[in-house]
Amino acid sequence: MRTALVTGSAGFIGSFVCARLLAEGYRVVGLDAMTDYYDVALKERRLENLSRSNHFRSIKGYVETPGLLAALFEEEAPEVVIHLAAQAGVRYSIENPRSYLDSNIVGTFELLEAARAHPPQHLLLASTSSAFGANTEMPYRETDKADHQMSFYAATKKATENMAHSYAHLFDLPITMFRFFTVYGPWGRPDMALFKFTKAILEGRPIDVYNHGDMKRDFTYVEDLVEAIYLLIAVPPVRPATADAIPAGDSLSPVAPWRIVNIGNSDAVQLTEFIAAIEEATGKPAQRNLLPMQAGDVPATWADAELLRTLTGYKPQTGVREGVAKFVEWYRAHYGV
Repeated sequence: MRTALVTGSAGFIGSFVCARLLAEGYRVVGLDAMTDYYDVALKERRLENLSRSNHFRSIKGYVETPGLLAALFEEEAPEVVIHLAAQAGVRYSIENPRSYLDSNIVGTFELLEAARAHPPQHLLLASTSSAFGANTEMPYRETDKADHQMSFYAATKKATENMAHSYAHLFDLPITMFRFFTVYGPWGRPDMALFKFTKAILEGRPIDVYNHGDMKRDFTYVEDLVEAIYLLIAVPPVRPATADAIPAGDSLSPVAPWRIVNIGNSDAVQLTEFIAAIEEATGKPAQRNLLPMQAGDVPATWADAELLRTLTGYKPQTGVREGVAKFVEWYRAHYGV
């Protein structure tokens, strides 16, 4: 039985990743700090679901705690490590930037040091589409330069990409960075638009629509994302013999076993269409409070996911109306509304 270590195991994406690994026969060690950034009860329910398996070990702790990850790596010797623990949210990074420094940068440093001492077969780290920052040419490709992040959250995630590259180069650690594109679905975070919009619409309250609704997002259903992550486990990057050996469109580093992979639906959906899907699923109209763009946000995201398809043969395919309907069904059942 292979062992996988998943950080952020009680999180939205992390809990789905753990469940998939358990279903595939892995023994899973999950680490989560159970912070109160959002409702801890939701995290506890996710862990309850995972703990039904005898092959799941849950540990409470902060990834940035000195030596914690090193001790876990030594004790568990995980073959696969999926690092999802992070302080998330663009807007919150304006209010509380230090939490992003601690969790995202210091936490990733602790992870890389642990992997240096006890190398896994494949180390997979979460980044974000926000790393593309001020780029306007779309769809975003992994090989595009990404030098102008628009929020401190995005800046910390781009920093972790660079940190991971240096460790991959120096210590020959096979590292895949994946950039997420607006992940949504059942058990989603309460600070995300889908959760907030659904709650407000069902309660008859107005929703805040930024940039007057003129926004596009590459909405990615959570189970599609998890399928992509699972398939990427089997494709660890290998340091190329020469730069000329790297195929066109591959983000593989010329000097390290390291690459970036977009995980998105490859479809930029207008925010108004997303809201319409929620209205359809709830059977209620939305009252729109139109507002200007928020600081640190970007008007559009759109993934080129061709590299993911080339590496794994997989392409995310859940449409927004189907995915939103599944979320609303879960929300009604979970909260009894």
